[in-house]
Amino acid sequence: MAAEPLPALTPPTTRSARNPISRALFDKVLGRVIALAGLIFGLQALQTTTAQIEVMQVAWAWLIGLGMLGAIVAVGVASVLVRGVETTCAILAVFYLVALITWPLAVVDPDQVLVGVPWLWYLCTVATAAAAYAFSAWIAIGYSVVVPLVYGAIRLTPSGGGESPTRAALDSTYAILLGGAVLVLVLVLRQASAAVDAAQATAVARYSGAIREHATELERVQVDAIVHDSVLTTFIQAARAYTPAEQVLATTMARNAMAHLTSAAATTPFDESTTSLASLRRRLSEAADASGVVVELRTDDTDDRVLPTTAAEAIVSAAAQALVNSSQHAGPGPVRRWVALEGTGEAGVLVEVGDDGAGFDPAAVPEERLGVRVSIIERVANAGGRACIDSRPGAGTVVRVMWPTGFVVGPQRDASS
Repeated sequence: MAAEPLPALTPPTTRSARNPISRALFDKVLGRVIALAGLIFGLQALQTTTAQIEVMQVAWAWLIGLGMLGAIVAVGVASVLVRGVETTCAILAVFYLVALITWPLAVVDPDQVLVGVPWLWYLCTVATAAAAYAFSAWIAIGYSVVVPLVYGAIRLTPSGGGESPTRAALDSTYAILLGGAVLVLVLVLRQASAAVDAAQATAVARYSGAIREHATELERVQVDAIVHDSVLTTFIQAARAYTPAEQVLATTMARNAMAHLTSAAATTPFDESTTSLASLRRRLSEAADASGVVVELRTDDTDDRVLPTTAAEAIVSAAAQALVNSSQHAGPGPVRRWVALEGTGEAGVLVEVGDDGAGFDPAAVPEERLGVRVSIIERVANAGGRACIDSRPGAGTVVRVMWPTGFVVGPQRDASS
């Protein structure tokens, strides 16, 4: 019976990692955009401010001018430092509303018609964006409506330009529409970024749960394998130990079982260390010598490739268990056994443990028997490899352990079998 061929592994296509949008990233970008827009519109209003400062109270003009400039600069600095952006935006929005309301009181002669639009007009959208950043949705909506209405009322007064109601209404409507568009954009992007944050948090929580379940499953398989490989075998040997030599052997096996349990408690399934192919060959040779039967070791030229220590441990343990099964179940009479190691592909490893003994039907093995299912198949699968059992009654047994699973292995049964 030939081993079941494995499909070739197609390497996944990789894409460059991109940082997804998040609430923190969006807020940082929005703060910088508000500061940049404030500086641009402030420069645009500079000429108008210079022309209108002559008809205004000097103290108020300097206070409001420096206050607005300082608030815009503070937003920019806070956005760079990613600290205090919400506070500085709130100060900017409130300061702008106060300046707008007190505009008629700041003009030297309230009855004199102002030439041009008040320079605060250029910063209306900036203040609305700052309010959208700093306040809740409902407060920001109210701000985006109230500020344009206040501006429209000021435009009706001589100190605001003495415009007609129609022109003042058009200016207010334009400001409301522009501010509303900015507000909607900010709210939608914030909601989207918050949804991304929630999805990431959910994914991380599920991934953590899956990791815990995976670690639990790895630990269960490891304990089951140790119980079968060491503890149960030790109990069987102790029950059959009638002679002094057999009793000494049972004592040695018990010490080895305790060492296995201690080692299992001290190691982690996520060990990132590596093992060389030469070290794997040496450990397979030691496992063959410790099996108590004659085993032929076949290896190709050892190269400098390495594999994870967890994979090497699983391969050696599975090979050792296959040798134990062979020594116990291959039947009486002369039985030829072998262990073969070869590198496959650029990083693959294939270990074959075989004999020409009695053989068995793998499909007839009861579920409660752990030797094949847990100690060999599941142990190798949890390390990222695959184990195949090739056996039939009267035709011997071949156990192939392949790591990783991404290369194809054809029939390799010994010719004499």
